Amino acid sequence: MLQVLPYDRAAAVTYAHRWALGRNPQFYDYEEIGGDCTNFASQCLYAGTGIMNFTPIYGWYYINANEKAPAWTGVEYFRNFLVRKESSPGPFAEETTLSGLLPGDFIQLNFKGEVFGHTPIVVKIGSPATPENTLIAAHSYDADYRPLSTYTYQGIRYLHILGAYPPERKAVDFTPRSGPRGTFSALL
Repeated sequence: MLQVLPYDRAAAVTYAHRWALGRNPQFYDYEEIGGDCTNFASQCLYAGTGIMNFTPIYGWYYINANEKAPAWTGVEYFRNFLVRKESSPGPFAEETTLSGLLPGDFIQLNFKGEVFGHTPIVVKIGSPATPENTLIAAHSYDADYRPLSTYTYQGIRYLHILGAYPPERKAVDFTPRSGPRGTFSALL
């Protein structure tokens, strides 16, 4: 079984506050081509884990504007990556209820009835949790400390981050420079 690395919720929330009303120049702004909410959510999540999954198509990574996984910017893909069954590198989550959320978790909203289209991050939550005291940060509808109750939506789901699986270790060929030729495979 793979080791589970802790999720640094404070780092994710700090990042959210820093960039909620602006744009980090290290990442492309997708606002004009479909929205930037899940790109922003992914940046926050990465700030809290530091681990990407470079699996083509089904991973979760960002290299540049054109080299990224669908899960980095797509609402449905983001959710599907996080709740995947296999223990592959990167963050993972479970669907929960409003009362199961903590700061650094994510909410997804469905505005038109069929497809979820918005991914804000929870930056503060009351006890007991209510839509009025659940505060979010987001792009596309740029916000910081916005109450969940101010959104009008038809569907909602909650993603509780459980941690992250470490990057895969790669076998390396160690060939001695002198002496008998042979290989020793070790994990880095």
